[in-house]
Amino acid sequence: MPADPPRVAHDWLDRDAGPVVRPYAMTQGRVAPAGGDIDMMAFVVAAHAETFVDGPLQPEHHAIVAAAWEPIPVVELASTLDLSVGVVRVLLGDLRSAGLISMYEPPAATKPHDVDVLKAVVNGLRAL
Repeated sequence: MPADPPRVAHDWLDRDAGPVVRPYAMTQGRVAPAGGDIDMMAFVVAAHAETFVDGPLQPEHHAIVAAAWEPIPVVELASTLDLSVGVVRVLLGDLRSAGLISMYEPPAATKPHDVDVLKAVVNGLRAL
């Protein structure tokens, strides 16, 4: 019987964290969410349990749905799951197109900024 080949130390292996999964591996190389852009301040809410179907979802998809039973902002979701915001946006796009989550954008994020208000803020800061 041949002996097992010696193990080679890899740069991507960390003794404490284990093997590192690259973000593009979680998103299959995608960098933009399906169905349009997702605001970082948007709130994510999971759909009802009866609409949740087990399919070709990754563990990260399941973790997002589990963490979003109560409304949670995209940035807080990324922090909670220890994933980058870009990866979370792509995974949220998958879940949104499958109907497993709903997205709610704050009204201030959907309206353009009022130039007069911005000028007043700048003038107020200059006065300090």
